[in-house]
Amino acid sequence: MSELVDHVDEQDRVLGTVDRSTAVRDGRLHRVATVVCRDPAGRILVHRRPSHASRFPGRYNWLIGGAVGAGESYEAAAARELAEELGVRAPVRFVFKYLCQGEIGPYWLAVHEATVDGPVAPLPSEVSWHDWLTETGLTNAMRQYPFVTDSLEAYARYAALRREDGPGVN
Repeated sequence: MSELVDHVDEQDRVLGTVDRSTAVRDGRLHRVATVVCRDPAGRILVHRRPSHASRFPGRYNWLIGGAVGAGESYEAAAARELAEELGVRAPVRFVFKYLCQGEIGPYWLAVHEATVDGPVAPLPSEVSWHDWLTETGLTNAMRQYPFVTDSLEAYARYAALRREDGPGVN
């Protein structure tokens, strides 16, 4: 089944609609929405992709997310991905976006946060393992395990914003 996404320009303005696989194959800019899942104690959900996944098999990530559908907002896509991948419904809050020169080609990456107060039910096709880590635990894990490269850049940007805003900002 094809997944339609908005083809956008360097200012994130919609140029048209394209199949996501075509956007990736041809390096056309499109949009990706992600969520940083925090528990009430402030820990961050970290997960490993299944070894049979088509994208980033066996790699770790601290973001949940995926492509923004054609005509869909970043926030709606982030909430949808949270529900699809973790079985969780929670409000998402936009944090930042940037033009990512990622492993699957360039795309606009929007990062959101959500507080997850309760159990998660990860979709096995997306998540093979997960745990809640402190920020120190996450930075240590990023030095030890193979993380999705794009997520490392996103974390550097996220951590810099948190330093600017103060440690108590979620």
